Formats: sequence, C-alpha cells, structure tokens
Amino acid sequence: MTTRAQLRKAALSHPETTEKHSGPLGSEFFVQGARFAWVDGPGLVSLVLPTAEANELLAAHRTAELRTHGASPVEVRVPLADVDGQPLNRWVRRAWLVHAPRELAERAVAAEHAVPGKVGDLPRGIGRPATQALVQAGFTTLAEVSSMTRPELLALHGVGPKAVRVLDEAFAEAGLKFSTPA
Repeated sequence: MTTRAQLRKAALSHPETTEKHSGPLGSEFFVQGARFAWVDGPGLVSLVLPTAEANELLAAHRTAELRTHGASPVEVRVPLADVDGQPLNRWVRRAWLVHAPRELAERAVAAEHAVPGKVGDLPRGIGRPATQALVQAGFTTLAEVSSMTRPELLALHGVGPKAVRVLDEAFAEAGLKFSTPA
C-alpha cells in the first residue's frame, strides 16, 4: 500500500518537478508545465503514460482503469492503496521521463548510469548517490560544482555531509571553493 506522502516524494524526487494542490486532498505534479501525475480526493493516482507502459500497468493491477483523451497520451488511474511503493516509483519516473524536456530526460537517464570516479573530475569518494545527483543536476566537473553553495549542494537528493567533505578536500587540491550565498 502506498500513501500520498510516498507518491509526493516519488514525484518531487525528479528534477524541475513542481506540485500544485487541487482541492483538500488532491495534488498535481508537473515538469516544466506538463502534468505527468496527480492524485485526487478518493486516493486515485493518475499517470500519463505511453500506450505500452499504460498496458503494462493495466495488466499488473486489475483495479487500474484506462482513460484516453482523443489523440492525447493515455491516462491510467489506479487506487494508491493497490500499488506498492517501488512499482509506483517506477511508473511515476516513466511518466516524468515522457513529459520532461529531452535534455532534462537525457541527463536523468545518464545519471542512472553514472559511476563514482568516472564522471569528469568528480572524486570517487563522494559515492554513487552524490555522483548521480550531480549528473542529474547537470554538474560533471569540480569547477561546475564550485558554482554552488554548500546549502544548494546539500539540497540535492543523494548528497550528504560526507560528499560535501570529500568535495571540500578535492576543491582544496584544485584551488577551488564553494560559492558563497548572495
């Protein structure tokens, strides 16, 4: 069983996602103005998916229902209570990827495959989650990362105090430092 909070966390974990509240219990999730997921008052989650993925979701959940809007993308609705968290995360990600601008989606896919120590001059010691978060945000070199403040860096999902400490050490060796808040 998945909760609204889990759905919200899954949707907002993707770059440039915004949330709009619709009614007392409803939320809509957008990537650069394109709605890709939402939940309504009764707890039905809707995902706008390509036909093949929509069919997979329908086959996996007997309580799911298909809605079409003419030639528009397919919407699949399913009760939140009927979907486990991990599969829902995958469907939300797929809906986000379909609606994200091409460059943003390509960065997100590249981040999934980013290996610590193999991206630009980013140090291996920051670990996989921090490496992937930086790649997803569009940073692949120490010089690019140095344009961020510590709080901005820590705000990236996957970057923690250890990664900041390792980056501090790499900055010192490279003659760089974090940007200072304005």
